[in-house]
Amino acid sequence: MARAQPIITCLVHDRVGLLGTPTFPFPAPSPLLPLAALDALLVAAIDAAAGPRHLRAVHAVILRFSLHHRCFLVAKLLRGLSHYRVPLHPYPLRLFSLVPLPNPFLWTALIRSAVILRPCLPDYHPLRLYSLMRRRWPPSPPLSFTFTALLKSAAADLCLAVGLQIHAQSISTGGFDADPFVQNALISMYVECCDLASAHRVFDGMSIRDAISWTSLTVAYTKTGNFSSAEELFERSPAKDVVAWTAMVTGYAQNAMPKKALTTFERMREAGVVIDEVALVGAISAIAQLGAAKHAVWIRDIVDGTGFRQNVVVGSAMVDMFAKCGLIDEARQIFDEMMNRNVYTYSAMIVGLAAHGRAHEAIALFKKMVGKTDVKPNHVTFIGVLTACSHAGMVEVGRYYFHLMMDEYGIVPSCDHYTCMVDLLGRAGLVEEALKLVRSMPMEPHGGVWGALLGACRIHVKPEIARIAANHLFELEPDRIGNYVLLSNIYASAGMWDEVSKVRKLMRRRGLKKNPSASWTEDKDGSVHEFFAGDGLHPRTHEIKDTLEDLLGKLKLEGYDPVLSSVLYDINDNEKEKILKGHSEKLALAFGLLMTGAGDTVRIVKNVRICEDCHLVMRLASRAVNREIVVRDNMRFHHFKDGACSCGEFW
Repeated sequence: MARAQPIITCLVHDRVGLLGTPTFPFPAPSPLLPLAALDALLVAAIDAAAGPRHLRAVHAVILRFSLHHRCFLVAKLLRGLSHYRVPLHPYPLRLFSLVPLPNPFLWTALIRSAVILRPCLPDYHPLRLYSLMRRRWPPSPPLSFTFTALLKSAAADLCLAVGLQIHAQSISTGGFDADPFVQNALISMYVECCDLASAHRVFDGMSIRDAISWTSLTVAYTKTGNFSSAEELFERSPAKDVVAWTAMVTGYAQNAMPKKALTTFERMREAGVVIDEVALVGAISAIAQLGAAKHAVWIRDIVDGTGFRQNVVVGSAMVDMFAKCGLIDEARQIFDEMMNRNVYTYSAMIVGLAAHGRAHEAIALFKKMVGKTDVKPNHVTFIGVLTACSHAGMVEVGRYYFHLMMDEYGIVPSCDHYTCMVDLLGRAGLVEEALKLVRSMPMEPHGGVWGALLGACRIHVKPEIARIAANHLFELEPDRIGNYVLLSNIYASAGMWDEVSKVRKLMRRRGLKKNPSASWTEDKDGSVHEFFAGDGLHPRTHEIKDTLEDLLGKLKLEGYDPVLSSVLYDINDNEKEKILKGHSEKLALAFGLLMTGAGDTVRIVKNVRICEDCHLVMRLASRAVNREIVVRDNMRFHHFKDGACSCGEFW
């Protein structure tokens, strides 16, 4: 053994030193190197290896000292090779085959390597290797980690049948199904294979549950939208880790429950859990859904405190959030301050500018992205550009970018891109051309395409084309009440009251009820208040109505004349004017003026398109009370200031 050090040094120098790296940084062994010390040196060398060539050098030393039969050294080598994704065939398998009697730890290391390096050839599939392990004489008994590796393979393959067989094997070969590690792997396998009932049965049978057990099942329920089960597990969990908290926050946000998402996020902070990037993005997304400006400023301060301000994912979400909260200038500031931007960042900014009617800025930013950066546009980027063109009536510019998307960037237009083009043509009054484009589409139009055409028919009162679009929508989206209401309104605008009656009868026959028009606004403390059309339930209703009457009286002195055509009912003018006064956005405006100080911006979110009368009132009120008013409806943002709107009356 006295020659051990010279040989190791030589081999390491020949095989590793060529890479320009130092030899093993270990103290020189004594002249008579004991076997245990040599083992320790080799294990340390494997751990310190910087790549496959280093591992081969260590293997050479193992062979030189005839230690290739030592299972723990070979298992260690296999783990190192799989870490660097060295294919199983031929080298690792050859290394394994030189061991005359592989023990269960070595077999498990081989199976684990096959799982990591999947997909494998059939002969090297983890299940095949397990079969060889059990059939070879003498047979090697499996370990708990053998089953965790096999279950991970079944989960990756989404193969429930194989997972069930492995579960059965874990029971029949020694009761491994009672091992906590195996039980957690079983839960993960059943979750990945979409068998939550079996996953829950495993969970219920566990005598010891750790954070992984609770979190795996909680996350699974949030992903399927089963929040009653997710909440029950989450509240029962004795050890809520960051993954569980984040799953609840993002789950609520992704399932349109923004208030619950923010409440959970605040609880997460109060519990002292370290906030990660995923939880932040979930909370940011929730605020974007609410459109709550004060919450947006609040989360920005939190982001600044966590150090994630320059994280490209968080930054992109912040750009999107500020734009959706009506704070487009703040969104642009976040964008400009980001050191790294990707296509999602640019797309969020372009889409935001488009939604706020700043079409020329959106297109200028697109030109800068493709002309001065290495960022390539994707399908969402072009949706933003086409939306900008649509909201500004830039028909020829829109045509240009629609063709550029295909010819220059090879992006095949999707139904969403056709929706933008139909909207662009329809808003500009080219409704017949829009219908022709729909009929020429290479794929079946989805509801968004026909919905854009129906919306154009509402603007330009085209009842015949509206009937065509609506008939398709009634087939594609039979339960979507908005399509019936829109067709009814188009008929009403055209004075076709018999057709209005037919549509309403169809709605009753199908059991459809019109969703109430609603608007939301914030008070000075950031609390969100909700108003419905004709609402008299708010605790300050009398003050709100008095404020609105005063405002409308002032506007009439300046020439305001109610747009009675915004009421699509066959009733007298006095009744129409009474209905107009009860529109939810007017109530929200009056409340906003009542609850905020002079000079403060009033921000309103509405669930349907703002009507012509309310648009006129907002525009005139912005000058009369010297306030900026921002309204986000289901189509875009309207910034009212000094008697003008950012939409340029094109909406």
